[in-house]
Amino acid sequence: MGTEDVFAVPVFLVVFRETLETVIIVSVLLAFLKQTLDGPNRDVQVYKTLVKQVWFGVGLGFILCLVVAGGLIGAFYTLGKDNWESNEYNYEGAFALVASLIISVVGAALLRVGKMQDKWRVKLAKALEAPVGTGGPRTGRFKRFAEKYAMFVLPFITVLREGIEAIVFVAGVSFSAPATAVPLPVVVGLAAGAIVGYILYKGGAGAKLQYFLIASTCLLYLVGAGLFSRSIWYFENQQWNNVIGGDAAELGDGPGSYDIEKSVWHVNCCSPELNGGEGGWGIFNAILGWTNSATYGSVISYNLYWISVMIAFGVMRYREVKGHWPFMKAKVTPTAAVDQSTNTEQEKTVSD
Repeated sequence: MGTEDVFAVPVFLVVFRETLETVIIVSVLLAFLKQTLDGPNRDVQVYKTLVKQVWFGVGLGFILCLVVAGGLIGAFYTLGKDNWESNEYNYEGAFALVASLIISVVGAALLRVGKMQDKWRVKLAKALEAPVGTGGPRTGRFKRFAEKYAMFVLPFITVLREGIEAIVFVAGVSFSAPATAVPLPVVVGLAAGAIVGYILYKGGAGAKLQYFLIASTCLLYLVGAGLFSRSIWYFENQQWNNVIGGDAAELGDGPGSYDIEKSVWHVNCCSPELNGGEGGWGIFNAILGWTNSATYGSVISYNLYWISVMIAFGVMRYREVKGHWPFMKAKVTPTAAVDQSTNTEQEKTVSD
């Protein structure tokens, strides 16, 4: 029995790639909670509740992706048709887009924690204690739900998206590789990803808070930008699959595997999709959004994402310094109104 009969390298690479993207987000969230809520002025109850939210999101996402993937594989064997594959890029594009937007919001919040650490402790505690409620406007209920379960939503969506993608890929590889070559690379891939995540968590939890927040925010936005660009790439490639009437990935990375009318660049190597992204290209795709076949949409969306992030941080900085949003008048607080009234009376007294 050769090595290829017990260890399928493509399976290991894709499992490690999907695990790596997940553990980056989970380790950053856990290290953030450790830094802000488990320090000298720690709130044990809030800390434990939010950590449970993170792990519950991971667990539920993992279980649900197993159920969904199992249903898809069962449907394939029962009906002889892979319903997931026919619309795979649409599903992956939608998951990537939602995850990118959530990461963008979380990244902005993380960066501001250093200046408002005590305020965040109180805010998190109030959000956990406040009931979601059934009355009032829907937007208000959704906002309260998002605040109360913020640490659950992001790990849940991330694990669900990455897990389904990994399971479907492993199922596809198992048709051409011996069954004995699948279990070991899956276990090794999960273990390797978990080790990387643990190292990131320990490094983040022990680092100085402000340095950790800056580094973790940069890492999250790199992942978020890649996800946003990939979501557009997925949607465009789904359209190309519909045009050719099949899966373009089956053609390899040469002619016919991409729409030349929408192509910005294409190289016949370095694919993050083929064989699990051999040579580390799958890892570059997971963290940086690398693709060997870029489209106008994927390149423009990547740049627009970073422009939007820069504008958003510029606007938040303006509000922090000026006290109001750009192009809006500053609100007159009761204290300011009293001070203004006092100054006016003093001026009248001096003039008399």
